[in-house]
Amino acid sequence: MENILRPLIVVGGSVLLTLVIGWATDRLMRKADERHSETPLWGQLRRARVPYQLVLCAALLRGSYDESKLLEEHKVAVGRVLTLVLIGAAAWLAIRIAAAVVETTYSRYARAHRDPARVRRVRTQVTLIMRVVSAIVGVVAVAAMLLTFPAMRAAGASLLASAGILGIVAGVAAQSTLSNMFAGFQIAFGDMVRLGDTVVVDGEWGTVEEITLTFLTVRTWDERRITMPVSYFTSKAFENWSRGGAQMTGTVFLHVDHSAPMEKMREKLRDVLRACPAWDGRDYGLVVTDSTPSTMEVRALVTAKDADDLWTVRVAVREQLIRWLADEHPYALPRVNATDAALPPGYPVPGGPPGRIPARRAHQHDHLPPQRPDRL
Repeated sequence: MENILRPLIVVGGSVLLTLVIGWATDRLMRKADERHSETPLWGQLRRARVPYQLVLCAALLRGSYDESKLLEEHKVAVGRVLTLVLIGAAAWLAIRIAAAVVETTYSRYARAHRDPARVRRVRTQVTLIMRVVSAIVGVVAVAAMLLTFPAMRAAGASLLASAGILGIVAGVAAQSTLSNMFAGFQIAFGDMVRLGDTVVVDGEWGTVEEITLTFLTVRTWDERRITMPVSYFTSKAFENWSRGGAQMTGTVFLHVDHSAPMEKMREKLRDVLRACPAWDGRDYGLVVTDSTPSTMEVRALVTAKDADDLWTVRVAVREQLIRWLADEHPYALPRVNATDAALPPGYPVPGGPPGRIPARRAHQHDHLPPQRPDRL
């Protein structure tokens, strides 16, 4: 009877004590979260209750297992398994606690600063710091697990003796990986590119969606994802439309006839922008930038608070101006002359009506200087 009750009491008592302590701790953190609603720390710490209870249970079972007299022939193996579980759960708990502290610090910073660029920069740095901390904790946990085996402890001296050679070999073999890792730190703390920045890389326009120690993901306007090594941003030129502020200025080019009413087009542009919610109201303008024998080029200048709104404004201006010209001033649209060219009154043309010249002949002689009638 004792052989049954003793393991039941030891194991059941450890599990029951773990549940009671975990419940009490979670209740205390819930009350603290309700009392201090201005900080998300306690709510973030509550997410660590599973690894916390696992650590408690593994520690209690590891300490009381010898008293249970259960599976004594496998006592060493069971004890080692419990130790491994304890180490893994402790690493999990450490990562959750670090994440709670970092997220709380970032939330306070985001509330205190209204500059989106600075907030994105800190978010990028926090994300990379958490990845580094997780990697370090994971490596330490794996090393601690391996050292629980006697064979690993015996081989420790030889491993340390060959660490220099292994380090050189690993450095040469992982040269590109190490360069990407250092590039990731340079991006995070050099403020080159941040999460949420609008960038143009290899002719593709998109938003930075994810930054890791080795690669960076850009989400394009058509929902594609471009993944590239972070070393690209430290070795090649790229456009960052969000650096120094997200406000942008854009242009819309139209080709119209020389008779287009410019003043009315300026008034129509002003009306279109006032009715467009994406326009930020900073500036606008309409000027003639070029001229050809058949058309002239008109440039409309518009502004917006970011790249997305700028695209919306440009599309609206282009569409509504063309529609307005087609409805109200169709003569201002580009056209191809298919009729005879008009000449000054009294200009004699052999074989044709006075004052008119066929379009084909005008095309043949439009490169020649005008001639006097007495020379024809």
